[in-house]
Amino acid sequence: MENIPNCLYWITSVLAILSMLIPTIRHNYWVFRVFDYPRFQKFIILLILIVAWFFTFENPNIYEYIILTAEVISAGYLFYIIFPYTDYGKTMIDKIQPNPDEKVLDILVCNVYQHNRNYQKLIDLVKEENPSVLFFLETDEEWQNALKTVTKNYEYKIEVPLANTYGLLFYSHFPVKNYEVNYLIDDDIPSIVADLEYNNQTVRLFGIHPTPPVPQENPESTERDAEILLVGEKAEEFGKPAIVFGDLNDVAWSRTTKLFLKSSGMLDPRRGRGMFNTFHAKYWFLRWPLDHFFVSPHFRLVDMKVMKSVDSDHFPIWISLVIRNEDTENQLEISEEEEAEVDEKIEEGIEKGDAN
Repeated sequence: MENIPNCLYWITSVLAILSMLIPTIRHNYWVFRVFDYPRFQKFIILLILIVAWFFTFENPNIYEYIILTAEVISAGYLFYIIFPYTDYGKTMIDKIQPNPDEKVLDILVCNVYQHNRNYQKLIDLVKEENPSVLFFLETDEEWQNALKTVTKNYEYKIEVPLANTYGLLFYSHFPVKNYEVNYLIDDDIPSIVADLEYNNQTVRLFGIHPTPPVPQENPESTERDAEILLVGEKAEEFGKPAIVFGDLNDVAWSRTTKLFLKSSGMLDPRRGRGMFNTFHAKYWFLRWPLDHFFVSPHFRLVDMKVMKSVDSDHFPIWISLVIRNEDTENQLEISEEEEAEVDEKIEEGIEKGDAN
């Protein structure tokens, strides 16, 4: 009986260390990729285990020192991964105050959770904040109809309601010069491209919602990764002010997101400002950043915040931006090996999508 605490400690420690190691395996199967998400939670668990070690082993042997060392190294690695998304990390874009007469480009993104029928909370949020652009995900015809009380005030609309949890609704106060609804990887998963007139310039918006790597949706991350990276290529090719946003079903610190930043030249306004966790809204201990904004170097940040709950499993997220001169100082550089990896991932995703 005296060894039970020691056995429990060993089992928990080995599982925690394995959970840290699994995402380093470059395999697209969901069992590997799902461990990308809770990096912060794993870091906290390892810190608790490190402290508990000193109370668990009175006369530690060499193996117990080894497990402590492995825990410290694992916690250090996780801290390295999540540090850029703390208030102490280096920012990628500056935060400024807009000029007094300057219109701000503010965007509200919300995965509404299709089966959530408490429409009023989101309606009230839109009425209260009146953002210039709305992008709602997991929207079917019932959501489209229910939101008409507020979306009728938006002159420009792109509406793709679907019953498969991948419907999209887009609304803008700013003029939309042209737009496309694309099915980049999967015939059932739409995304949008919209050219907005803002500040006497054309801003290209990419709104996406790829499938997550979970058994009930998609057992692999292949198609998700391909869609994210393909949109990044399109943003880079545009070469003018661009924003990529939506529920990417990927976290800010994943390898795919880093490859996206490097290949697209986009910047992450989260960095140096916090994690801005948007999922899961129902469970405070299981939260990570799934909903994102990535911007080209033409933008400066006015504000960014996670909004109050609308009874979805996601919190809405908001960003306010203005255009200034292009500043590429904080763009991440990409190696030839990484460029080849991006091309390979896109090709694999397209092939898998065609096969389905």
